[in-house]
Amino acid sequence: MSAATHDPAVGAAKPAINFFERTLSVWVALCIVIGVALGQFLPGVFNAIAAFEVAQVNLPVGLLIWVMIVPMLLKIDFAALGQVKAHARGIGVTLFINWAVKPFSMALLGWIFVRHLFAGWLPADQLDSYIAGLILLAAAPCTAMVFVWSQLCKGDPYFTLSQVALNDAIMIVAFAPIVALLLGLSSITVPWDTLMTSVGLYIVVPVILSQLWRRQLLKRGTDHFQAVAARLGPLSITALLLTLVLLFAFQGDRIIDQPLVIALLAVPILIQVVLNSGLAYWLNRRMGVQHCVAGPSALIGASNFFELAVATAISLFGFHSGAALATVVGVLIEVPVMLAVVAIVNRSQDWYEQGAQRA
Repeated sequence: MSAATHDPAVGAAKPAINFFERTLSVWVALCIVIGVALGQFLPGVFNAIAAFEVAQVNLPVGLLIWVMIVPMLLKIDFAALGQVKAHARGIGVTLFINWAVKPFSMALLGWIFVRHLFAGWLPADQLDSYIAGLILLAAAPCTAMVFVWSQLCKGDPYFTLSQVALNDAIMIVAFAPIVALLLGLSSITVPWDTLMTSVGLYIVVPVILSQLWRRQLLKRGTDHFQAVAARLGPLSITALLLTLVLLFAFQGDRIIDQPLVIALLAVPILIQVVLNSGLAYWLNRRMGVQHCVAGPSALIGASNFFELAVATAISLFGFHSGAALATVVGVLIEVPVMLAVVAIVNRSQDWYEQGAQRA
């Protein structure tokens, strides 16, 4: 197959999750400890880093976020959009979950848990910010780790690629309006200029650059592209972890004073994953969709583009905000929760196929 020919393997991850990805939550927890410690011992250094910004964009963090996001977007093959018709029912279910259910259900869960049930245990001046972070986390579907989840549940690679490519195309135009709508409904002031700057910096420009780079790499063959993508993978995760160290260095005082905050913010995120993955899986079964499509559909429906969420939260509300902290909680629990969903999808295959055949 020539380099210019569409190949689902080009955009997919390795068949098995590697050690670094499998233990990502451990590394995130370590970043919490390191970041908090550095923030306490070297406050002047991190205050200087925080002040190094242009138009409310912190330059060191912006650079790290580009290193984090571009390798992930490099895997996206927009040529896969031609496969959308072949998986219309599965893609329809996933789009419904990603864009009509997940952001709105997270806003509701945030209102229930943060504004009411947990309000007494959370800092009163950060309640709005926590809800904003949860909304940002849910407003963009995952674009990278879903390739790993799809492989682990023997998902159809054509479906995964086409779904991710379609979600990315929608995200370019829908992310800002959905975030603005839900922040407005939550009575949170929307800084439109900063929001649009974030969309441009962390979605539009990286998508364009990654696709131009992808085209150049594929001119030298699929093997060359895969080799470059494989080398960039650890670099992307490293940039994420360094960003988290900086974030927790600024959040250190709040975490020391309120260690329960992270656990409380994890509750609506966990409920959202269970709700959205279960709903997507059930809807696919009711519509008679093949299990190899339903599995990745459920996983894409439940996972989040937490890199974008972290970047946008920092841009909109700052390092010290509850929004930034809330998005990081999503990073902390993403891997173990999604691995649990993969296990459920795999173990329930017989049950699923019996129901799908009757549909």
